[in-house]
Amino acid sequence: MGEKKLNIEELSIWDDAKQMLRKAERDGIETAWDRLQQQSPHCKFGESGVCCRICTMGPCRISKKAPRGVCGADADVIVARNFGRFVTGGAAGHSDHGRDCIEALHAVAHGETEDYSIKDEAKLLRIAEEVGISTKGREPLDVAKDLAAEFFENYGTTKNELSFIGRVPEKRRELWANLGITPRGMDREIAEMMHRTHMGCDNDAANTMLHAARTCLADGWAGSMIATEVSDILFGTPSPRKAQVNLGVLKEDQVNILVHGHNPIVSEKILEAVNEPEMIALAREKGAAGINLAGLCCTGNELMMRNGIPMAGNHLMTELAIVTGAVELIIVDYQCIMPSLVQVGSCYHTRMVTTADKARFTGAEHVKFQMDNGMEQARKVVRMAIDRYDLRDQARVEIPQGPVDIVTGFSNEAILQALGGSLTPLIEAIKAGKVRGVVGIVGCNNPKYKHDYCNVNLTRELIKKDILVIVTGCVTTAAGKAGLLVPEAIDQAGPGLQEICGALGIPPVIHMGSCVDNARILQLCAMLANELGVDISDLPVAASSPEWYSEKAAAIGTYAVASGIYTHLGHPPNITGSELVTNLVLSGLDDLIGACFVVEQDPFKAANLIDERIKSKRTALGLAA
Repeated sequence: MGEKKLNIEELSIWDDAKQMLRKAERDGIETAWDRLQQQSPHCKFGESGVCCRICTMGPCRISKKAPRGVCGADADVIVARNFGRFVTGGAAGHSDHGRDCIEALHAVAHGETEDYSIKDEAKLLRIAEEVGISTKGREPLDVAKDLAAEFFENYGTTKNELSFIGRVPEKRRELWANLGITPRGMDREIAEMMHRTHMGCDNDAANTMLHAARTCLADGWAGSMIATEVSDILFGTPSPRKAQVNLGVLKEDQVNILVHGHNPIVSEKILEAVNEPEMIALAREKGAAGINLAGLCCTGNELMMRNGIPMAGNHLMTELAIVTGAVELIIVDYQCIMPSLVQVGSCYHTRMVTTADKARFTGAEHVKFQMDNGMEQARKVVRMAIDRYDLRDQARVEIPQGPVDIVTGFSNEAILQALGGSLTPLIEAIKAGKVRGVVGIVGCNNPKYKHDYCNVNLTRELIKKDILVIVTGCVTTAAGKAGLLVPEAIDQAGPGLQEICGALGIPPVIHMGSCVDNARILQLCAMLANELGVDISDLPVAASSPEWYSEKAAAIGTYAVASGIYTHLGHPPNITGSELVTNLVLSGLDDLIGACFVVEQDPFKAANLIDERIKSKRTALGLAA
């Protein structure tokens, strides 16, 4: 624990979080908030992005006394290089997720697995036709072979064009071409960024930032978009369904298993295994009433969207879920998983199981999932969870009560179906000012903020202004716990949004999935722009990540801006050591690509800034502000 006692009331807005923080304190458990305190104050050179360590002539720190590194690079160059590598890390994470999904599709198509299959053949055929693959008279698996091969090409260097480039409005494609930032392939852009930022290569800050945008565009329009579409093909396209959120979804009398990470390839098999009669019988032999599966972070989002599996919590709730003392096993795949979960689990009876070679954790048990053994390994880890039920210390179990109901599952297909098969009703509602605009609020938690304070208050302020809000990732749990993901929440919305959402029977805040599913938001914006014959940057839309922390979040924000979407961040990336880069990001990009970042920590001020932007776009389209 840090020397200064933490004020738990200031750490989170949620009762279940504060209850578990008090329990963690009693049990002597260190959490992310404790470690943040230990790490404060942070290095100012790192925070402003002016520390360079890409060669061993350094590391170099830029200051007034030493304005250039050993090689001669100034603050502008160093900040741009650091930012480029930062977002490239995020793009690599999303694109590698997409590659895993393509490999799964390839295995299914070539008969290399009996554990996985195609759940949405109609979407398989529709996507294949969209990217130029003939489907007439062909078997679905034969089409799937070609589609997998086509998607693999998005990672290479020979095709020079993404499969989904046709979704991008023509005006946006022309702008990218003129700037030289049309994305060519995931691996190509990532490799080129690493090359450009090697010592002695790109030493023009603006040029480096343009390639950062190109790399992130490949993430948004290829890596993430492919991951989403292939997941729908393999596991089913989400449709509206009910679920529940918060730590109250854990069951005192059942074996509790949590799945955590981002990739549904593992969690879908776990879901099948926990529902097998043999596994339920084993759990009952141990004295449990059954097996309870719940999600954390984006793996939770994936299962919730498609199957209504409850969500225990978001990023800053992952340690606290273990502190309940009721979790037998936490099964992880990759991304956003704190190494501390192993240590927290060791203080109780909770075991952590890793499933991907690219994401192993010291102290966890590794059970490798592959396409040809997914069901076998799923049964193995579920048995592990059942065996640990006897080890639970019931005297240390404390589960917060009162899970909250939500409605989830709003894929673009589901939205179109709700609108009667056409975007026309939504467009007419926007023209009439009943829906003044649309904002995607996405991403993370960061212990530097009061947990979910910004996420929830920004969401509430926007729907009051008749702005429809779309959420993905960790913001989903925040909006759900706040009671905003149910149709009854229209009482908190403005009169226009109340009318439209009431007529459709949908919440004023709709859940579109996990982090990679931000590609659904990109596609929706593109569909609206194409329907109206305008660019995405002309639409009354915006994006926000109020409590972001990760490289992936920065990559998402960058591809949103480069796609023409005004994007709010609660705090800046580590770029403030360069006035050139900071000005480019906050204003210069607006002139260049029709959108920019805006930074504001106060959610109420941020809502007003977003509202003003939407007003300006409505006015430019000839609509009432």
